Amino acid sequence: MKYADIIKKLKSLSNPKAAEGMARFGISAKNTLGVSIPNLRKLAKVIGKNHEIAQKLWDSGIHEARILASMVDEAEKVTERQMGKWVKDFDSWDVCDQVCSNLFDKTPFAYKKAFEWSERKEEFVKRTGFVLMATLSVHDKQAKDKKFEQFFQIIKKHSIDERNFVKKAVNWALRQIGKRNKNLRKLAIKKAKEIQKINSKASKWIAKDAIRELTNV
Repeated sequence: MKYADIIKKLKSLSNPKAAEGMARFGISAKNTLGVSIPNLRKLAKVIGKNHEIAQKLWDSGIHEARILASMVDEAEKVTERQMGKWVKDFDSWDVCDQVCSNLFDKTPFAYKKAFEWSERKEEFVKRTGFVLMATLSVHDKQAKDKKFEQFFQIIKKHSIDERNFVKKAVNWALRQIGKRNKNLRKLAIKKAKEIQKINSKASKWIAKDAIRELTNV
């Protein structure tokens, strides 16, 4: 499909009521069409992998087009420069999470960016660092435990961030690493108990939720 045809198709799938509903879940209403993820995945299969189309879709500024871009882009062609450009555009948690899960965690720069972005001040950039930790723990099946153990201290350090989209990502990272295997679950629970002792509402929430889930696995 050509770029113009893809945009036309996206607009034909728009659902204003769905877009309104998305806003209630903290999803940006800016340039949002209300197209469902299943419909985007179907469209992505028709398009196929195409790095050039992905760049055009991203630059359109359309919410769903950006999610679609992450589905059709080719991870091996993604550069650090592109990742830096896209992450600066993140204005919604769903775009952040979809891009990480569909694309960023499959690039050779994923671990590097998880460290780098988790130290940034911008809310969605920082969220991206921790979302990458979470998605890598699910998708990088061959990685050794040490790859994930190195994230624990960063998770503890930033557990005091009270911002909703950051603290939820920190929590997600801790839980997903812990669910990877028995050894990491034991270490994640230990780290959660350390975090629980920090005098911070965010830290206590992150720790309590992680301990509850990891002790019930």
